Amino acid sequence: MTLPVLTAVTGNWEATLVAGLERSSNDVRVVRRCVDLAELLSAAAAGLGRAAVLSADLARLDREAVAQLQQSGLAVVGVTDPGDDEAGRRLLNLGIPRVVSADVGAAELALVVIGAVENLARHSPDGGPADSAPPDLGQAPGGGLARDLGRAAADPRAGSWGRGPAAVRPSAVPMVAADPADALARAPSWVSDAVAAHRPGGRSGRVVAVWGPTGSPGRTTVAVSLAAEFAQRGVPTLLVDADTYGPSVAQTLGLLDESGGIAGAVRAANSGALDIHRLARLAPCVSPTLRVLTGLPQPSRWPELRPSALEAVWQCARSLARWVVIDCGFCLETDEELTFDTSAPRRNGATLSALAVADTVLVVGSGDPVGLQRLVRGLSELNDAFGPAIQRHVVVTRVRAAAVGSPPERRIADALRRYAEVRDPWFVPDDRSALDEAMLAGRMLSEMNPNSPARRVFSELAVHLEEQVLADGLAVADDVLDGPAGLTRAGGHPSR
Repeated sequence: MTLPVLTAVTGNWEATLVAGLERSSNDVRVVRRCVDLAELLSAAAAGLGRAAVLSADLARLDREAVAQLQQSGLAVVGVTDPGDDEAGRRLLNLGIPRVVSADVGAAELALVVIGAVENLARHSPDGGPADSAPPDLGQAPGGGLARDLGRAAADPRAGSWGRGPAAVRPSAVPMVAADPADALARAPSWVSDAVAAHRPGGRSGRVVAVWGPTGSPGRTTVAVSLAAEFAQRGVPTLLVDADTYGPSVAQTLGLLDESGGIAGAVRAANSGALDIHRLARLAPCVSPTLRVLTGLPQPSRWPELRPSALEAVWQCARSLARWVVIDCGFCLETDEELTFDTSAPRRNGATLSALAVADTVLVVGSGDPVGLQRLVRGLSELNDAFGPAIQRHVVVTRVRAAAVGSPPERRIADALRRYAEVRDPWFVPDDRSALDEAMLAGRMLSEMNPNSPARRVFSELAVHLEEQVLADGLAVADDVLDGPAGLTRAGGHPSR
């Protein structure tokens, strides 16, 4: 079966690359030579190809465009000028897992394209279009990109299109096996960095998404207070405001910067320029171990938060902090296709993206009849969207006997067990005076009132999540993250 390929290559390499690709294999056929990104996206949306070969200097190429190609079912292969490591690194940052040099042999490029299509089919449940194919990077010793680097480096065939012998740029070419470690040692720095970033046990933090249904149940209070507890234990923590309806983390903490840190991070990610240093500059420190990536200055700017770019932000955030706490919006609806005929902007894309990558989801509801009803419905919506296997903890805020009767904890627990099969919720007492005092001062609850009953619950929740990581064997090494090896739980749980 012939594999239809779209190309969008600029510069002097275009003619020789296409001609060589056509001659290299009977299984690959170039069906459209696109002159720009717009034509490439149109051809992809029309279903004309199974793979796209594009160059790093293609005008207006960004992460969103790569995501659209992948959503159209195309495997994407990037081409860079020989020796241009910076361009290779940028293509990887844009979400293109397969990158080759323009002077690689035609047969090798054809094999890369075929391998990319096969890899995409493996990561698609039905073998058809998939949102994206994750980079095959260092999944196991001798596997993934490390394995492919070895195979490519050991291949004795090197030629290019009329330019004499050329070294094969590390790529996913299934050829002769070789030592992956040796191949990595000889690989360009941008490839070695990508492999190291994706290895198990590397520098990777944990993501906690704080979500809850509509009605101001206290999502921001939970997110800010939990992040403060992690930071107070000396653990590097990043607090992110990803609410596209009512971002309020900056106001809660008294931050005057209205630049919108998350918008800047998404812009950098979309252009392939986001790294840990750029993210650190966009997320100022509010304490020695707590950084804050502020939300949008105006909710109307929500189209700036593109889900495809947010995926890169979350990945970079894991490298910056041991704990990443994301304050999400309330809505999980995905009905944009009812209004748009083409790829539509998604206001809830930021929330859905955060929930999809989260290691733990805190589902927040308020402790009154209306809030509990919304919480039960919200849990059902969450299960419908992400399945019942999602790791979650239910947090009930504003718990008071006046709203549900006495004792409130038992009555709420019984209702959640009966209607939502929630067995072990966390209860935050309605310590309104302490929370109001912290809000007025623009400070964290742990700073203003360390002995608050509400603060004690957040402290115990932070310890519980740390212990959960240790129990799962996923704790990150101290010498990498400069955090404690572990925390001992400080007693019982009187508030549950």
